[in-house]
Amino acid sequence: MTPKEFLISYVEKFNAGDTSSLINMYEIDACFVSQEGEIIKGTENIRQTLQSFINMNGKIQSKVDGVIETSDIALVNTEWSFNGTGPDGKAVTITGKATDVLRRQSDGNWHILIDNPWGTNLHMYEV
Repeated sequence: MTPKEFLISYVEKFNAGDTSSLINMYEIDACFVSQEGEIIKGTENIRQTLQSFINMNGKIQSKVDGVIETSDIALVNTEWSFNGTGPDGKAVTITGKATDVLRRQSDGNWHILIDNPWGTNLHMYEV
């Protein structure tokens, strides 16, 4: 599977509300930028963040803009949009340009090491 195919699969799992399969796409020590300036580490914390979006009955669309791949590492840039319903019943629309770092595992599958949905607005984050 290519990094682009991997991210297409990620969107399918997200839109199906399959949190368990989504979290298996992350490395155990992965980090996720949940909002600008806030980094979440570890799969259980990432699971909670992803579940909060899935709970909004939201759907995500994503388009891969570019992939830079070397050896077992890939840097992937995407444009994405999320549409759901907030706890107050109002429509929620969020868009972004993500930067993700993937690492190919020994079995050939890709896993997310760094997930930054706000990638093009990258600032210095302390991990």
